[in-house]
Amino acid sequence: MSAASRAPLRSTRTNRTADRTADYASGRVPARVRSRAALAVGAAAAALLVSACSSGGTSGGGGQAGFITGSDGIATAKEGERADVPDLSGETVDGGQVDVADYRGKVVVLNVWGSWCPPCRAEAKNFEKVYQDVKDQGVQFVGINTRDTSTGPARAFEKDYGVTYPSLYDPSGKLLLRFEKGTLNPQAVPSTLIVDREGKVAARTLQALSEEKLRKMLAPYLADESDQSADSAKSEK
Repeated sequence: MSAASRAPLRSTRTNRTADRTADYASGRVPARVRSRAALAVGAAAAALLVSACSSGGTSGGGGQAGFITGSDGIATAKEGERADVPDLSGETVDGGQVDVADYRGKVVVLNVWGSWCPPCRAEAKNFEKVYQDVKDQGVQFVGINTRDTSTGPARAFEKDYGVTYPSLYDPSGKLLLRFEKGTLNPQAVPSTLIVDREGKVAARTLQALSEEKLRKMLAPYLADESDQSADSAKSEK
């Protein structure tokens, strides 16, 4: 085939590409294409949660820097080496609205969970008990419910385990994908993160927590509040 006879074919392919670009720009994208795009987002979230619903696990190394993981599976980052918590806002399981940024100045405990996850059920009452004990100490708990295809099972979970703090509804894991790679990001269900009073992620664990272990993880950040109160009292004298 001569070069001249091949030229129209290249022109046709160029025109088809231009047509597809125009379709995307105008919103005339076939439903099957939009469906594939949605599946791609879901697949990315699933890849993030590759260790989903495990009862334990640690993270560290692999190019991740700025934090260390202890033998107890709790990873911590020093002040000055902590990443900002991303935008975590939206509708809650019970139909309300939550924006984690509104809790700036408080210690925030983020717990990633799903009603379908046995380790999440094992730790739920521990979280509620500790929350009731520390909520008056400048601490806010926030759940992130993921991979529940409707809010019904999630609401039933909260009722069964007496959970009173709010949980963002994140069925596809979009909120979880906002955490920067290489930082203390959630990589399993359940995952628990501590956000310090400056809005930075200070600690993380990728395992279900006993009441004792949750208190241990939270204690250093409560101590920070006690130190600040003592300093404030001294300055007033």
